[in-house]
Amino acid sequence: MRVIFLEDVKGKGKKGEVKNVAEGYARNFLLPNNLAVEASTGNVKNLEAQKKSEQKKADEELQKAQKYKEELESITVELKAKAGEGGRLFGAVSTKQIAETLAKMKKKVDKRKILLDEPIRALGYTNVPIKIHPEVVATVKVHIVEEK
Repeated sequence: MRVIFLEDVKGKGKKGEVKNVAEGYARNFLLPNNLAVEASTGNVKNLEAQKKSEQKKADEELQKAQKYKEELESITVELKAKAGEGGRLFGAVSTKQIAETLAKMKKKVDKRKILLDEPIRALGYTNVPIKIHPEVVATVKVHIVEEK
């Protein structure tokens, strides 16, 4: 029996997949538990329409992410920190501080999306990558200035 999976079923199929399964398995388990529906022509057309709308939505999100990337790359984040000799900081500048400064500039970014291998420990400019979307990474300039 051909069915369209409504949810992931371990070992059988993923959501949105159309597969042939045993008649008894479909009638006694998949259909009663709303894990799948019978793959009639109407249901297959609905699935295709749903996939098209999801693709369109994903494209729109990608466009928004591209636009947001351009906005982020046009700004420079300036942070003040206490420093000692040779421009070494007392402590470090973390992703949390960068995210808070961006929030004050009306650019909301989750601190977990800032891809900083280790905290910034020196004065000057640093390029910091920020993952906005799975396919879009913006690079923001962070300027660390000595606090007087």
